[in-house]
Amino acid sequence: MDSELGLLSVTSMVANHYFPPWFSVAPMMDWTDNHYRTLARLISKHAWLYTEMLAAETIVYQKGNLDRFLSFSPDQHPIVLQIGGSNLENLAKATELADAYGYDEINFNCGCPSPRVAGRGCFGARLMLEPKFVAEAVSVIAANTNVPVSVKCRIGVDDHDSYNELCDFIYKVSSLSPTRHFIIHSRKALLNGLSPAENRTIPPLKYEYFYGLLRDFPDLTFTINGGITSIEETNAALKIGAHGVMVGRAAYHNPWHILGNVDTGIYGVPNIGLTRRQVLEKYQVYGDSVLLQYGFRPTVRDIVKVRTDK
Repeated sequence: MDSELGLLSVTSMVANHYFPPWFSVAPMMDWTDNHYRTLARLISKHAWLYTEMLAAETIVYQKGNLDRFLSFSPDQHPIVLQIGGSNLENLAKATELADAYGYDEINFNCGCPSPRVAGRGCFGARLMLEPKFVAEAVSVIAANTNVPVSVKCRIGVDDHDSYNELCDFIYKVSSLSPTRHFIIHSRKALLNGLSPAENRTIPPLKYEYFYGLLRDFPDLTFTINGGITSIEETNAALKIGAHGVMVGRAAYHNPWHILGNVDTGIYGVPNIGLTRRQVLEKYQVYGDSVLLQYGFRPTVRDIVKVRTDK
């Protein structure tokens, strides 16, 4: 990893204890839960991990059961909590409650096209049509935490997919809020007629939009997301100028091949040094500890959390 890549120097990395997010694992609903993140951290020490998206209402209305949704092992640092919502009061309350858990960053979801999100309370990718509200939302989040607040978005929504419209969104959000870090999924979102899976493949990737943002907003930080599935592609994007790369399903489906090469291949430091067998042995210890929480013979329903935010 070239020392000039990213916005933080090696000195500041050491001071902050973590390397910058040159590589991160995308937030994936139903996937990037505590169980996956525990496995991921056994393989890579330095990849940034994201939670599943949590609706602000889930956090607020589950106030008596917060550990179920927000707790994580200290080993999972650096870790980012992704929040979704469109009610400013609930976003403020949710952030205040979550802040006690010690996340390293909070990310606001403006990119999810799922009807579970876009159609309920009007948040997710639909919020790209309301940049001033997004700025207000992330300002409210920032006012209730001391950690950085970022935004994850698409390059556009439906017919609002020109580069100028994307620039307008970035300009308004960054100029009206403290947010300086944007994770850009380099496809637009189609809110009607496509499933979430189709929204990850059918709209074409437009990396030129992402690299245009690097050129036109030199004071901001941008992480590229979408279509990148290997360490080689990650390094290529970083070399061109991306401040960070976010990988999704490739890191989930093939964690050993992807995450096992992050520390050495991206950050230029020794990896954890565990064999696959040793990783599985440690993960078995974790699994046994989870099972013990439910008694001798837990049911599947006991182990797999019941999602109350659907």
